[in-house]
Amino acid sequence: MSHAISRLLVPAYFHPAVEPAAWDALVAAAPRLDAVVINPDSGVGPAHDPAYAAVAERLRAAGVRVLGYVDTDYARRPHHAVVAEIATYRDRYAVDGVFFDQTPASADGLPHYTRLAVAARALDALCLAFNPGLPPDPAYHALADLVVTFEGPWSAYAHRTPDAGTHLVYAAPPDAGVHGYATAGELPNPWAVPGHLTL
Repeated sequence: MSHAISRLLVPAYFHPAVEPAAWDALVAAAPRLDAVVINPDSGVGPAHDPAYAAVAERLRAAGVRVLGYVDTDYARRPHHAVVAEIATYRDRYAVDGVFFDQTPASADGLPHYTRLAVAARALDALCLAFNPGLPPDPAYHALADLVVTFEGPWSAYAHRTPDAGTHLVYAAPPDAGVHGYATAGELPNPWAVPGHLTL
């Protein structure tokens, strides 16, 4: 099955000092990448990390948007805490935007995420991504630049009907034939394992 996408979102949750070759590969693949998500410590972390600052600068110089990972806990995380983390990413890493993880799919969360989107844009976020991991209420697409409509293992992805959203596939074999970014990593954090790009 072919899931054609033109440019890719990469959740790069592996440390630049531990996996420098994987980050070099991302910089080299810049023409095919739409955005790379940095995640220093399940969020922005307690302190500035020079290794992340360096790779963020390299990616931006190569024309790739850098997004900071922010867990929203399905609208349970307070607005002020999320906004504070967005501001910290901007100040430490000059990110281009925000990857809002654990976002709901139902319309119930729209007021909360509308406020977050407005706050993020006011903090100079040029790109917003929402990750409900399944197709959400269509109104979320109007708030974000990227919406993850599938996040899951290859075993589930291989049999699904393609859609126009962004797809994050893990537990994928090397010969899976994914047109995009896939990792062999598995839960609880599959994105901590560098993946591969196939187009």
